[in-house]
Amino acid sequence: MSKVVKITTYKTIVKLVIVYGSQTWAMTEMDMKGLGTWEREILRRICAPATDQGIWRIKTNQEMRELYKDLDIVADI
Repeated sequence: MSKVVKITTYKTIVKLVIVYGSQTWAMTEMDMKGLGTWEREILRRICAPATDQGIWRIKTNQEMRELYKDLDIVADI
């Protein structure tokens, strides 16, 4: 599947289920950090690693925010 299809699937199915399901949780700071980490991990898997002069590396959080261009899951909740 293409990256656009994967991100659309994430936004329309996975993220919505987590946001609606989290309304019943008593959210703590630890839960919010965990959700943010989980979301960045999923997006890194979708967007694939980057290359700098032939060296593979994972994308930074700032690069992920620029690519995703949407509110993070904690802000949505």
